[in-house]
Amino acid sequence: MRASGVKQVKNAVAGVAVSMLLAVGLAGCEVRSEDEDAALPSLPEVDVAVVQAEEVVLWSSFTGRVAAPETVVLRPRVTGYVEKVSFVEGELVSEGDVLFEIDSRPYRARHLLAQAQLTQEQSRFELARSQASRAEKLWEDKAISREEYDQRQAALSSARAAVSAALANLESATLELEYTTIRAPISGRIGRAEVTQGNLATADTTVLTSLVSVDPLYVYFESDQAAAQSNPFNHHDVAVPVRIELAQEDSNYLQGEIDFISNQYDASTGTLSYRARFSNPDNQIWPGQFARVEMPVSVARQAITIDEKALLTDQDRRYVYVLDSDRTVTRRYVDVGRRYRGLRVVENGLQSGEQVVVNGMQKILFQGMQVAPQLVDMPGTEKHGNEPYLADIDLPKDPPQVVAPRRFHKM
Repeated sequence: MRASGVKQVKNAVAGVAVSMLLAVGLAGCEVRSEDEDAALPSLPEVDVAVVQAEEVVLWSSFTGRVAAPETVVLRPRVTGYVEKVSFVEGELVSEGDVLFEIDSRPYRARHLLAQAQLTQEQSRFELARSQASRAEKLWEDKAISREEYDQRQAALSSARAAVSAALANLESATLELEYTTIRAPISGRIGRAEVTQGNLATADTTVLTSLVSVDPLYVYFESDQAAAQSNPFNHHDVAVPVRIELAQEDSNYLQGEIDFISNQYDASTGTLSYRARFSNPDNQIWPGQFARVEMPVSVARQAITIDEKALLTDQDRRYVYVLDSDRTVTRRYVDVGRRYRGLRVVENGLQSGEQVVVNGMQKILFQGMQVAPQLVDMPGTEKHGNEPYLADIDLPKDPPQVVAPRRFHKM
């Protein structure tokens, strides 16, 4: 009895030990399972946008130069010594402002002499007219000869001509006296004074200064023959807007409008010249500056546009990441064309309705990787869509040549 009791106690202790070992083992398995789950990486979050085909007007960039519509090189109309320079060099002047004053004393004296000569000739004319009137009455009474009558009439005609000559001489003297005060013929920005006070200015020879208009301004640029011939807006009476960007202002666009297209190509360069007109109300733009001009050059009826930040480069090829139905990403090589509203036109490689990764591309380590997509709008649309000079222009109903997306020139 005593031996069997000891054996039962040993069996009970062994059962408790096994139970404890099993519990510890199971607990260890659960801890390892939780650690393994925590070690598994989460899917990278990326932003994707849906690409859509739409009708767009495509723009191309050209290098141009700003020019003033009116440029005047001032020269004196009379010869004399400069008495006064009445402007600040480089400042804005208004039409009619006094710029130079030439010594007017010699011309004032000539003006007085011309006035005296006119008065003298008018007196002679009155005498000749009176004598001719008496001669006419005497001739009717047969009191004088025909020869004397003709002499009185000739004297009257001569006196009348002398008065006309004296009057013309007075007008000439008056003009010369006025020319001693040199005024601005247009409003604009004045140059430096080429002749200063005390120097002799020769009529129609000496350059005094230059004056250019500042508002509005022109910008001239040229397009190659292929682009000019395929541009549908060259052949329609529609207002063609342009965007003008100065070289030193990367983000400041000005709005302009084409107002002249040359009537022939330049035989030496094979280009067609364009001129755009734009406002310069703050007078911050100066003639002679270089500018980049963007002009609409073609119409795409079904074009796919994409944010340029979504485009990646593999050597000389461009590609994007396209989201598949199982949330994996695939590299897709594309051909890109012109810019449109801050976006880039995709000529080949994408279809309307596909989802493209537009942010978080650096998180994609390999093709076929699963991601956590977040649907967003195509970047760039809101930023550029409300700018008036980026809005679509009035499209011709039947353009002479519609350029399909696959035929757009690359930039």
